[in-house]
Amino acid sequence: MISFQCDYLAGAHPKILQRLNETNLEATPGYGCDLYCESAKKRILAACATPDADVHFLVGGTQTNTTVIASILRSHQGVLCAEEGHIACHETGAIESTGHKVLSLPSPDGKITAGQVEKILQADRCCEIREHMVQPGMLYLSFPTESGAIYSKKELVDLYNVCCRYGIPLYIDGARLGYGLASPQSDLTLPELAALCDVFYIGGTKCGALFGEAVVIRSEALKRDFRYFIKQRGGMLAKGRLLGIQFGVLFEDGLYFSICREAVLQALRIRRAFEEKGIGMYGGSTTNQQFPILKKEQLAFLNERYRSEFWADAGAGRSIVRFCTSWSTPAQDVEALLADIAAMPD
Repeated sequence: MISFQCDYLAGAHPKILQRLNETNLEATPGYGCDLYCESAKKRILAACATPDADVHFLVGGTQTNTTVIASILRSHQGVLCAEEGHIACHETGAIESTGHKVLSLPSPDGKITAGQVEKILQADRCCEIREHMVQPGMLYLSFPTESGAIYSKKELVDLYNVCCRYGIPLYIDGARLGYGLASPQSDLTLPELAALCDVFYIGGTKCGALFGEAVVIRSEALKRDFRYFIKQRGGMLAKGRLLGIQFGVLFEDGLYFSICREAVLQALRIRRAFEEKGIGMYGGSTTNQQFPILKKEQLAFLNERYRSEFWADAGAGRSIVRFCTSWSTPAQDVEALLADIAAMPD
């Protein structure tokens, strides 16, 4: 069965595996204190146009979110997040397990607005019993959102300005950052996104790496002792060069951006095929995730050959289903899906 269920099921880009194999028997310093990690950091800083930022490598997304958020918040603070945000619904209470509350805000498309954030922060400042309440201590966004929505440059500027006015950090979860930046809807470059937050991470696990995420910290206040937090949260990989090698390859000759761009192009072909068939779509995603709304018979037809992911009940016997492409999606699998979409029952 062909899988369009997730974008992290395949291993790693062949260039990464080749480089890992070539360096397999090398003995280097551990815990990320090696030349491969240093080289990868320089490439990332150059791509982000943030020469003064710090870069740290961790293994997975949930570990990264937990480590970053726990390092920022004090014990009485929580993190503002869209109710659809990954930390609010898909991380098994990982943030709450650190003693911090996720303060979720309504978000029909997974995005929250500067107005929403300012209203919450202003209410906190004006509350006469604020010391009895969880204090909003930071803002978490994902780019793109869980349902593939994209923040525009203006939206991100407005959100960051609110955070700066109220003195709270803005953190961007970039698990699918490459696919978000590759969206034709996006008017942001990587340097522009980097300049509009205090800390973010570049996702590798879903974007060509075997595993790994690269945290980029711009804020001087947040840089201090971050490696202590990585170690404390179990994120300091002894064979740290494995992360450095992978990100070094991804940020060599624009590989990260080219493979993510191809995945988005394939996803948009799938979206157009559903729309030409008269199938409604949930949300306006222009990233590697697409969400057709299928009748029972249509879903059964596709499920004979494809593995997708149930997303939500759309009522009237219909289901919202997620189809994902990735850097590794074979073109022939996309062609087969397009033909079957055209052939499925109306």
